[in-house]
Amino acid sequence: MMIARWQFQAKFGYKNEAIKSITNWYDEIGSQIGWTKNKVRIITGSVGASEALVECEIQIKDMKELDASWAKLATIKKHKTWGKQFEKYIISGSTKWDFYRVV
Repeated sequence: MMIARWQFQAKFGYKNEAIKSITNWYDEIGSQIGWTKNKVRIITGSVGASEALVECEIQIKDMKELDASWAKLATIKKHKTWGKQFEKYIISGSTKWDFYRVV
């Protein structure tokens, strides 16, 4: 099993909107590629971490599953529209993916 972790920095004053938007994304779009609520966790910076930081952790079987999810995501038109609207809540260039093996 692996954890795919996507992180971004929310713009000042927009963290709640960013979290709401990403939560809706998981409900409406992510669920179509298998990223259901039981496989996803959203965390945010608190003490000792940037308060603007938002991380989304997705539980996946392996990189093959991730690749299949991303391939399917590319076919969902609503994702592209969502991305353009989501941009107003985050700091450009702050997005990052990390992948971890669960031992």
